Amino acid sequence: ASGDASHAATTVNEVAVPSGDGPFKRLVTGPGWRRVVRTELAPAGRQRAAKAVPLAAFVQFTDLHLVDVQHPLRYEYLRAQTASAWRPQEALSVAGAVSLVERVNGLTGGPATGAPLSCVVTTGDNTDNNSLAELEWFVRVMSGGRITPDTGEPMIYEGVQDSGLPDYWQPDSDVRDRDKSVGYPRMHGFLRAAVRQVTSPGLKLPWYATVGNHDALPGGCFAAADARGFFADFAVGDRKLMHLPKSQAAQLWRAVDRGLDPKGKLFQEMLRSERRHMRGVTPDPRRAPVTPHQYVRTLARPHARGHGPAGHGYSEADAEQGTLYYTFPVSKDVMGYSLDTTRRDGHYKGRVGKAQLRWLKRKLAEHDDKYALIFSHHTSTTTPEGGKELLSLLQDTPHVVAWINGHSHRNRITPHGTLWEISTASHIDYPQLARTVELVDNEDGTLSLFTTLIESAAPHRTDFTDLSQTGLAALYRELAFNAPGTRRGLEGAEGDRNTELLLRKP
Repeated sequence: ASGDASHAATTVNEVAVPSGDGPFKRLVTGPGWRRVVRTELAPAGRQRAAKAVPLAAFVQFTDLHLVDVQHPLRYEYLRAQTASAWRPQEALSVAGAVSLVERVNGLTGGPATGAPLSCVVTTGDNTDNNSLAELEWFVRVMSGGRITPDTGEPMIYEGVQDSGLPDYWQPDSDVRDRDKSVGYPRMHGFLRAAVRQVTSPGLKLPWYATVGNHDALPGGCFAAADARGFFADFAVGDRKLMHLPKSQAAQLWRAVDRGLDPKGKLFQEMLRSERRHMRGVTPDPRRAPVTPHQYVRTLARPHARGHGPAGHGYSEADAEQGTLYYTFPVSKDVMGYSLDTTRRDGHYKGRVGKAQLRWLKRKLAEHDDKYALIFSHHTSTTTPEGGKELLSLLQDTPHVVAWINGHSHRNRITPHGTLWEISTASHIDYPQLARTVELVDNEDGTLSLFTTLIESAAPHRTDFTDLSQTGLAALYRELAFNAPGTRRGLEGAEGDRNTELLLRKP
């Protein structure tokens, strides 16, 4: 039956809220977000809950951004231009993601219907720097194992947070940096704790992966690197740039933001010219960029399997052809279609090529006896090439009920005539959420999609002296809330959060 089977452990029951008067807010437990019934696409029948038949229930993860914070290709020095270049909380991304896995493992079923959860689907930006090390961490977070979120010299942090530069939070020193000036604490031992081994229980469910621009491209925006190009060499090398004059930084970001440097030539020239200003770091071959072939092969390794399936959606043919899109069964009544919206030729915005559109049209026709859920990284508004054609195809296909995506780091649910677009916030920027989705047949000519947001299992309250794995996961959330320059309102409006989305049965 639909309604609300289990509020426990979801944002329907409780959610983190800020408290205190100082600039640095502590998080405490606040009231949950109510479920909003949305009837733009179909009316809500009064007897629907009594008749409802669950068809599918699953979890969406998106934009985990597991970060190698010591990676030489990162552009933290663009922090003043874009808050996504560097975040004070990002050294704790692995501990935070493990805590999210623990939350999902604690769910007893779909929060609205109680139906068994069939799988977890990621919608891209699982990693941050298109690096082998991060991909390995992602696999172990999802399937279980020990992860040491550290590259370069073992157990020695070599990055911007021990640089002494006031541009970044220096937790282990007395430097009066930008973040301490707004209340960030001095935390002795933070950096050592951040690169310490953590353990993931792995998901108790099968999981499927979708690729995002940060998984596929250096910096999330430059043309895909080959094994012997400049980016590949720099990534595994012994130099890291940590500061850039404001005028240079502004010029570089303008080129990136407008897509004027898709191949990264300006970026490369800048790195060459700034070499004498770089800090020496320990080189590491695990920082090498990931090709589509390596991406698929890594997901297919025995230790990556977890509760399956082998390859997590991708096949050997995908490895050979470099095609990172596939179909999979969400349930006996519902098919999933995982797309690749990344631009291999560079830029963080999305693209859906004609070949992929033809493939999707063919596959949708092959499975027209099942409801269809489309998964991609980019949204309808962040896919300038092919996005309109994709939406038109979905609207012309009666059994497509939802397009589920991420990328924007913001909750937003949009009606598109015959289907709903469900965009979910990230797990790196506050409020650090994932989402459950449940599809039911109301047996009255309508369907309902229930969406429920979930936080990680970490407690809302933090203790600056608790550097345990759980303590770090809690701190991850609180540091994210307080990050200077972070966008507010990413949780979306009430109708973008916990919802029942009505639509007509095709």
